[in-house]
Amino acid sequence: MRRVQPHQNGSSSYRDTVEEENTRLIDGLKSKISSLKTISIDIGHEVKNQNKMLREMHDDFDSGEGVLRSTMNRVIRMSRAGHNRYILYLIMFSLFVFLVIYVLMKVR
Repeated sequence: MRRVQPHQNGSSSYRDTVEEENTRLIDGLKSKISSLKTISIDIGHEVKNQNKMLREMHDDFDSGEGVLRSTMNRVIRMSRAGHNRYILYLIMFSLFVFLVIYVLMKVR
């Protein structure tokens, strides 16, 4: 492969052309790198927001679990106390609510 010597005709214009092409390619790479940087920063913000939302959901589920556990403990204590009529009232009320919801859904 032969190298172009600086004193040959046209070598200066060839170098200028190559230099311009290199500059153009470098500018294109800078643009792509800038776009990638912006996208990666946006992804980082989205990940932080999603993690925050997941932590909040986890806390909400934990508090809901505590409420459900205490309610179930009360129901179990009530059933062991011998107050069976309260359980009967609870079951009848639940059936009534489900029946009302069923009728309302059928009417629509």
